Amino acid sequence: MPRDVAARNAKAVVDEGRGVGPQKNGVYLDFSDAVRRLGRHAIEERYGNLFEMYEKITGENPYAVPMRIYPAPHYTMGGLWVDYDLMSNLTGLFVLGEANFSDHGANRLGASALMQGLADGYFVIPYTLADYLAGHLGEKVTTDTDAFRAAQADVEARLQKLLSIEGKRTADSFHRELGRIVWEYCGIARNAAGLEKALGLIPALADEFWQNLRIPGGPGQVNQELEKAGRVADYFELAELMCRDALDRNESAGGHLREEYQTPEGEAKRNDDEYAYVAAWEWNGAGKAPTLRKEPLDFEFVKPSQRSYK
Repeated sequence: MPRDVAARNAKAVVDEGRGVGPQKNGVYLDFSDAVRRLGRHAIEERYGNLFEMYEKITGENPYAVPMRIYPAPHYTMGGLWVDYDLMSNLTGLFVLGEANFSDHGANRLGASALMQGLADGYFVIPYTLADYLAGHLGEKVTTDTDAFRAAQADVEARLQKLLSIEGKRTADSFHRELGRIVWEYCGIARNAAGLEKALGLIPALADEFWQNLRIPGGPGQVNQELEKAGRVADYFELAELMCRDALDRNESAGGHLREEYQTPEGEAKRNDDEYAYVAAWEWNGAGKAPTLRKEPLDFEFVKPSQRSYK
């Protein structure tokens, strides 16, 4: 872990009127005390790249002016539920770092993602995972089941299908094009027209993938291109599902901002009357539309409220 972290070298100041630039009310990260105490050179060695990026984005010198801290979708997201040992509700499945909810949410500052990864990886999971595995020593796991044989046959058939296409495009080229579609139409801000367009572009690109992919090498060796192609095939399904779910949810909440659903001040406009539920889409097979399953959320003590960062 670093000798010093940003939280020790800087102070957060809640300003209600002395704002710097256009942000008249907000939170600022002030390094002036650290610069006086340690010298500018020491701060540059530790946080120089962060300060350079900040100045490029804002046009302000963070060595001289407190840094403006503002919310972004990343700060509003949660993660998978875990217990005290970082195990999910699936027995034996542990979740580390930003993927779990434990230190994640609307109260995050920039460095806490790294700190959570370090804390989980170095100090928690080596003990909790080892403790779980110790309780299963000596157990034998058999592959002699119909379910295992069916899964193995499915995987082998899919790999053979990927290798047999013998087209002209690489998995990387499809990956890049798919990424541009998702970034453009299902990124930080989405709208119905863009999502509908993406839901036309993604299946078309997926069809080309299964007809024009080329993978060098074969299955009887370490083949990173084959591994990559399998992941890209999954990304097509994930991208389409993301766009479908974003189009279905006519509100803005958390990391989901629909441009049509904003308050006059530009904040996310919730619709808890219609969307207070957890959504899961059921896979119905290739080429078939998934089925939306809903689990209602009941807020007995703390009610959802409209968030405002103004």
